[in-house]
Amino acid sequence: MILEMKVPSPGESITEVEIAEWLVQDGDYVEKDQAIAEVDSDKATLELPAEESGTITLKAEEGDAVAVGEVVCLIDTSAPKPEGAAAADTLAPKKEEAPVEKEAPKPVEATKETYASGSPSPAAKKILDEKNIDPSGVQGTGRDGRITKEDAVKAVPSMGTIPAGGDRGESRSKLSMLRRKVAERLVAAKNETAMLTTFNEVDMSPIFELRKKYKETFKEKHGVGLGFMSFFTLACVRALKQFPAVNSMIDGKEMISYDFCDISIAVSGPKGLMVPVIRNAEKLTFRGVEAEVKRLAIRARDGQITVDEMTGGTFTISNGGVFGSMLSTPIINPPQSAILGMHNIVERPIVRNGEIVVAPIMFVALSYDHRIIDGKESVGFLVAVKEALENPEELLMEGNIKAALEL
Repeated sequence: MILEMKVPSPGESITEVEIAEWLVQDGDYVEKDQAIAEVDSDKATLELPAEESGTITLKAEEGDAVAVGEVVCLIDTSAPKPEGAAAADTLAPKKEEAPVEKEAPKPVEATKETYASGSPSPAAKKILDEKNIDPSGVQGTGRDGRITKEDAVKAVPSMGTIPAGGDRGESRSKLSMLRRKVAERLVAAKNETAMLTTFNEVDMSPIFELRKKYKETFKEKHGVGLGFMSFFTLACVRALKQFPAVNSMIDGKEMISYDFCDISIAVSGPKGLMVPVIRNAEKLTFRGVEAEVKRLAIRARDGQITVDEMTGGTFTISNGGVFGSMLSTPIINPPQSAILGMHNIVERPIVRNGEIVVAPIMFVALSYDHRIIDGKESVGFLVAVKEALENPEELLMEGNIKAALEL
């Protein structure tokens, strides 16, 4: 029986995906639920599992954009499993090993060996022939160095000789669908919003003292660290309640304001920056925020984050400080209207009670859409965040540290 495997819908509003990488080769024997491909949507990278066991025939190439519901491969479920061999390695030579010449490869294997050697696919070869370009001078970006149709389209004839000893190497790789979508959204945010940024500085001494005193007890009690994100998240929740325009969005000619705070947090994942959402942050305690941040960060790191977990959000917090950034102007995460940028903490001289002292200072930045957020509101919001961070015991913990930390 031949099973047609179709692209499943990875989430609402997603109509197509891109084959990022085939994890098996044409003609391999695959097991049911084995990951056979990685596919990129405009929001996340997901694994495509085999629906049944059998011999697989690929119907799409890496880099192809395929519609949801389109057939991407066939599985012959009547094919017997090869004896004494792993499913994914039965027919295909390993990447680092040349094919064994004394064993006659099957026709489909010959195709794979040709691709692995850096030769063009049939479509790419036709284009290169038309351009009179030698395939040996084209760097393939497909699996195992295969020259894809896109490589051939972008290839240009040589314009001259390279001077002796000159280094003129370059590499070319296709942007993933996720990266292209991020790029589109960033450009749209710059072009379609009246974005401005306001800055302030925060004396982190009170938070340093609290963490120094309670972080070990907090971790022993709750199993998560007492980091900066819980302080910043709760400070933003407090400020959003005071300045609801910052927790709003534009929809055509209307402004939508929310009575809840879904805080998007930027975290680094294997495919780039992800922005999962802490739902109803206004209902969470320090422990609740830290636990959710840890959960989402682990899922992003392991490539398990889902589209639903990154959808929505009414306000974003981005921490460039973990990479050493001193100051930046973060770009709004549309359709949201504002984003808070955290930066690194550096000991700087400041004036406190009329005296110059050295204190751990963080610069913070708020980028906002001036169409619905006025300067007074943006500055007021950032000042409210600063006040809460510099006086967390009173403004974030209601004067009871142990109760707030659930110790």
